[in-house]
Amino acid sequence: MNAAGQMVTLYTTKTPLRDRDGNITGMVGMTRDISDRIATEKSLQETNTLLNSVLETMPDVFFAKDLEGRHITLNSNLAELFGKPVAEIIGKTDADLWPPEVADKIMAKDREIMTIGVTERFEEIVPTDGVDCTYLTIKTPLRDAQGKTIGSIGIAQNISDRKQAEAAVIQKSEELEQTLDELKQAQLQMVQNEKMATLGNLVAGVAHEINNPIGFITGSVNNIEEYIQDLLAHLEYYQKYYPEPVPELIDHAETIDLEFLVEDLPKLIPSMKIASYRIREISNSLRTFSRADTAEKVACDIHEGINSTLLILKYRLKASGKRPAIQVICEYGKLPLVKCFLGQLNQVFMNIIANAIDALDAASVGQTFAEIEAHPQLITICTEVSGDRQMAVIRIRDNGPGMSEEIQAHIFDHLFTTKEVGKGTGLGLAIARQIVEQKHGGKISCISAPSKGTEFVIEILID
Repeated sequence: MNAAGQMVTLYTTKTPLRDRDGNITGMVGMTRDISDRIATEKSLQETNTLLNSVLETMPDVFFAKDLEGRHITLNSNLAELFGKPVAEIIGKTDADLWPPEVADKIMAKDREIMTIGVTERFEEIVPTDGVDCTYLTIKTPLRDAQGKTIGSIGIAQNISDRKQAEAAVIQKSEELEQTLDELKQAQLQMVQNEKMATLGNLVAGVAHEINNPIGFITGSVNNIEEYIQDLLAHLEYYQKYYPEPVPELIDHAETIDLEFLVEDLPKLIPSMKIASYRIREISNSLRTFSRADTAEKVACDIHEGINSTLLILKYRLKASGKRPAIQVICEYGKLPLVKCFLGQLNQVFMNIIANAIDALDAASVGQTFAEIEAHPQLITICTEVSGDRQMAVIRIRDNGPGMSEEIQAHIFDHLFTTKEVGKGTGLGLAIARQIVEQKHGGKISCISAPSKGTEFVIEILID
């Protein structure tokens, strides 16, 4: 007990005191108060006990290494990972504990941490119980009291279950997104099929109704030609055998210009035949455009489909009070019959050509008739066989205002449109892409630039 009445711990050293003959004559001793040191050691022991408790109760792996990469401390989780007691791991490097390919990566990261002197958080793959597991690791330099790096410490958490759960969520999200896209495509196709079915029924009905009277007219024209020839021959006989008609007949002949009628009437018949033939061609084109596709692809003439589409849109190509007629230039190559669903391809041609007409109409706003006439509006349709003879290539190009790269990136998107409200649905090109790429295994692309016009390239497998 010291002067203040407190209990103290003394460290005492005692030594016998001897005379010249070695006989003990007394004792000499020294005493030192070591209470502070004992208290410090006790506090340090308590701190170490607390630290060890924390390291042992934490669910993660903990380790500390010296500059040579030797383990100087670790918790039981890491020892369990190695399948060894803690005492057998102390003093060993990762090269002694891991396969070479794993040890090299771990030791390289340790050297990087100690050299750069920064804390890093990263994921690494480490074999655990024979299975590669993903660990989220945090490593930081181990420094002494003066701030000098003397090793490295780190904590690693096994996040394999979380990564698997994340992967499952991502996969499920992708599946849901794909399902949603498929539903959109199905809805899109249903809307277009209904639209085209209505148009097809209307066009087919018109074509059918035209066929009946035109058949009658064609047959009647042949009879009329024969009847007229007979009547004219009969009239010629009258003029031959009754060269002096009565005055009343002479007056009537002059009134109706009999000489002109006799000369012109036979010329009307060929014109009527050509007109009836043209109407029959129009009817056939309408039927071609509105043809119902079969369950399987059928070998078809692509040019017939394009021509029938142009016929349907002919009224929009004609001149109006605002602009001259839009010129259509068809540069057809020698295409073989192509196995396809021609009715569906006609939808593609319809959408692209109609969009080209819309673009040219929009470009004509603000220009005079003469200005447009000086720089004619053109739609050029070219067909060819690809170099490898596998694809039929259809190019539909206009010399309209063109598009920016930003718009080009979205023109095939569902419901995307650049037209005013009520003038565009955003379905046409999305459907065109679906028909070409999904139904026919082909490809559709767009080439355009502002003020350079637009070209759509459609590639369809020939067989």
